[in-house]
Amino acid sequence: MEKNRILLLEDDISLIDGLEYSLRKSGFQIQTARSLEEGRRLLSGENGGCGIGDYDLLLLDVSLPDGTGFSLCEEVRRRGSLIPIIFLTAADEETSVIRGLDGGGDDYITKPFRLGELCSRIRAQLRRSAGTAAEREELRSGSLRVDLAAGRAYLGGQPLELTAAEYRLLCLLMKNEGRTLPRGRILDVLWDGNGSFVDDNTLSVYIRRLREKIERNPSRPERLLTVRGIGYRWQEAVGEAMQGKGG
Repeated sequence: MEKNRILLLEDDISLIDGLEYSLRKSGFQIQTARSLEEGRRLLSGENGGCGIGDYDLLLLDVSLPDGTGFSLCEEVRRRGSLIPIIFLTAADEETSVIRGLDGGGDDYITKPFRLGELCSRIRAQLRRSAGTAAEREELRSGSLRVDLAAGRAYLGGQPLELTAAEYRLLCLLMKNEGRTLPRGRILDVLWDGNGSFVDDNTLSVYIRRLREKIERNPSRPERLLTVRGIGYRWQEAVGEAMQGKGG
């Protein structure tokens, strides 16, 4: 089976050695750039780079000698690429990574981190990317199912009565299962038919109403989780996930 190819953008030599060793041991192909400009050249197919279409994931340090990983992320998204992007951040940069998520990043991990956790995050993004690329007619998460062709959602086989905005919100969250979505990015999706922008307070109302329809206990949500200071994340309900593992 072909190995997934990762571009690592990192300027700390001691960290590069450990990451390259661990990621290769975990079955990934690694190509490393130590500056923003070198990363750009590799993504353009120069200096032995594969070109952006042949990488499966980007692992970007935030602070670089000639710029930030945020800049490269934004450039990649402007080119129309949906490649998964994970940021590596120092602890005191964690709040600024919201900019990275708003700019098109998929996840971040704070230094120092366990290499096992990093590999798990990488595999999760690769699985999500593969699922997004596939043509799908429905979304599933435990007992919750969305029929995309019909524009209807069902919980435990029973139809859910959702407004158009609630339906769009549910689809957005389910398509990005396991991924933290900043409030700003969610707001960008939730335009109504008149072109009026859904404001932050209205989003909170939509979240609360959606939870009332899909959660067993809306005050203690298991599916639609709040990520404090950033936004929201969708995950399969714990009880349903355990049932699935038990067969």
